[in-house]
Amino acid sequence: MKRRLAREIAVQSLYQMEMNGVSVQEAVDAVMEEAKGDNEMETEVAELAAVDGFTRELVLGVKSNQDALDAQLAGYLTGWQVDRLSRVDRQILRLAAYEMNHREDVPAKVAVNEAIELAKHFGTDESGKFVNGVLGRLIRERGQTKGKDAEAEEAGSDSAVEGEEKA
Repeated sequence: MKRRLAREIAVQSLYQMEMNGVSVQEAVDAVMEEAKGDNEMETEVAELAAVDGFTRELVLGVKSNQDALDAQLAGYLTGWQVDRLSRVDRQILRLAAYEMNHREDVPAKVAVNEAIELAKHFGTDESGKFVNGVLGRLIRERGQTKGKDAEAEEAGSDSAVEGEEKA
């Protein structure tokens, strides 16, 4: 299953829901149909069918837990309020927080890295850094970065929480 594709569709669906006030089903259906029609995401119909269930789980999970997710995220937004964030950044942060809190099959590091990639793809030039900063604080407070700095140093990679900028 291509989880990144499911996350991309989930972010687009969450955005549609906020912009147009549509239901989870209507939003996911619209994004899926658009993806099939114009194929801007360069995906095959079989790939879309394979991620449909996971996408709907993500969107429904975020929507069902939105108030709690927003309250949690508010504690990590220095000088910002959740409702003042760009719509794209808000949906990406909600999705990542949902996966970190409610999906045992998604490691916190994966949720953060995926959120950063989504922010770079859908957001502004600064979105990736902003999302990294917010989620970096969240993941550190939860104590989920044990050994992360050592791993990143060994791998010589740009880790999700290494070198983060303030949000």
